[in-house]
Amino acid sequence: MNSRACMNCHPFRHSRGNRGLHARRSQGGAALVVALLIFALCTALIVAMKGEFELYYQRGANVIISEQVYAYLRGAEALASLALVQDYDSDQEREVPRDDLTEVWAQDPDTVVPYDLDEGGWLRGGLSDLQGRFNLNALVDKAAAGESGRHTPAQKQFIRLLLALEGVELSEPDAILVTESIGDWLDPDSEPRLNGAEDDYYLSQTPAYRAANGPMVSVTELRAVAYVTPQLYDALRPWIAALPDPASPLNILTAPPMVLRTINADNTLQPLSEADGLALAEARANEGFADVAEFLQHPVLAGKNLGEITPRLGLASSWFLLSAEAKVADRKLRLYSVLERRGREVLAVVRTSEGLCPTEQIEGKFCKTAP
Repeated sequence: MNSRACMNCHPFRHSRGNRGLHARRSQGGAALVVALLIFALCTALIVAMKGEFELYYQRGANVIISEQVYAYLRGAEALASLALVQDYDSDQEREVPRDDLTEVWAQDPDTVVPYDLDEGGWLRGGLSDLQGRFNLNALVDKAAAGESGRHTPAQKQFIRLLLALEGVELSEPDAILVTESIGDWLDPDSEPRLNGAEDDYYLSQTPAYRAANGPMVSVTELRAVAYVTPQLYDALRPWIAALPDPASPLNILTAPPMVLRTINADNTLQPLSEADGLALAEARANEGFADVAEFLQHPVLAGKNLGEITPRLGLASSWFLLSAEAKVADRKLRLYSVLERRGREVLAVVRTSEGLCPTEQIEGKFCKTAP
């Protein structure tokens, strides 16, 4: 064997070759690990971007759906305004304008048939007469000389309403306490009435606050008034409103039996019986009343001294509550609008809505509270 061949067979050369092969294999494994790490990082980024994109897409879809549903609800408001204008035009042919429950605008939103929309959803709504409810802002005045007792006709009417409520046990002194507290909340001075409450009472509460000393803009303010419990507020809600004009007459043609029970003789604070309230409503539905005088001649009221409350009664209304609801893409939105009719002009004074949410979360009847 020659020396060159022996050199090729030298163990040192075999060792160098093995180390080179091992180094190449190590570099290949490290590259694979790096590639896997990059792949894992890219996968995580893609998943995160996908989640962000889906969230962004859902937000955009919610905004679009919200705008679409709200546009339908504003359309319902425009349609309600048109109905009120047409009713006003019809009243011009009458000797005495009137608004009653047989007119086209008087639709109960809970029973009206929904209108199908082209997009696959639906729209429904109805109007109710806010002057068929007791106006809380009428309690601002104090009894004047010549009025029987120490309460105004409006205060007497509200005391009767409190005593007529179901599910709430109130004595006559309790009803007077609540009524005069509301009067103090509304009047501009800080002098408490005999059974009322002013800043001294409210500043002792936790947290402390002050009386508004101004008219209510929403019936929800009633929850802040002294001696008004949550149970009392819930019982009152369907029968009250907060209208800017304290002198707005009660429409006897649209008032529910509960509110009709507040019409009683000047010398009593007790309401009519439930049967009497239903009798007045039934007579109104069957025969109707041509005017306030005919209403006061009904057997339930005939022979009673009603001189003080008569000026607070009327046949026509200017304030209405629209309750509308629309559904698009399995989501619903509700709109409540307080509408004021001034001749042939109808203004949306207040708008409130119940938020966009899945259908099943807001099933049920419309809220009967005026904003």
